[in-house]
Amino acid sequence: MLLNRMKNTFRIIAFLEGVSYLLLLFVAVPIKYNLGDPAYVKLLGMPHGLLFMAYLVLAYLLKDEQKWEGKSFLIILVASVIPFGTFYVDTKYLRN
Repeated sequence: MLLNRMKNTFRIIAFLEGVSYLLLLFVAVPIKYNLGDPAYVKLLGMPHGLLFMAYLVLAYLLKDEQKWEGKSFLIILVASVIPFGTFYVDTKYLRN
């Protein structure tokens, strides 16, 4: 029961981390450099950072229960720094 709840929490965090990363990369950064307004980067940066850290911690906590070894675990971690990566992790590793 607890494992299922933690896995669902990880799926939500992975989704939010992915969306925040895309907003940061494709909305906030272009506004910063094209319009000279860094406000959106400041606004989205902290929530994205917290979601990123939560993603890493939850991935580590779920690693043994989900039997993610070596290559799979590395892919899950690296996916957090690749645009759309967390959506791939959800599809490939988290959905039953």
